[in-house]
Amino acid sequence: MVNTPHEPTKSELEILQVLWQSGPSTARYVNDYLNEHVRPVIYMSTLKLMQIMVEKGLLEKNDAQSKHVYSAAQEESKTKDILLNTVVDRIFKGSASDLVMQLLGGKKLSATERKTFEALIKKLDQQ
Repeated sequence: MVNTPHEPTKSELEILQVLWQSGPSTARYVNDYLNEHVRPVIYMSTLKLMQIMVEKGLLEKNDAQSKHVYSAAQEESKTKDILLNTVVDRIFKGSASDLVMQLLGGKKLSATERKTFEALIKKLDQQ
């Protein structure tokens, strides 16, 4: 039975990031990518975790071909929203402005970043 997608663990997030970047892929491809770009992992561990992720609703598996191809069950932006909302709720007591102040405190913004934030604030004011 497939559950509603939930907040991924660190290892699950590493796998999701490979799939978001590369698109639907085999467990072998994901394992090789992790070994080359992230950290050493064992193929059977990657495969087992991806199977568990299917059960949790984080991944979908296409059995139509001889090789099992996995894909993320939800878009990257949706998962990021869930994770960021969790951080805001748990650490900043639901205050997005406190999060932004923490992120920007002591940091110098580039002109492009400043313009992006100004545009965002203007957009929020218009809502």
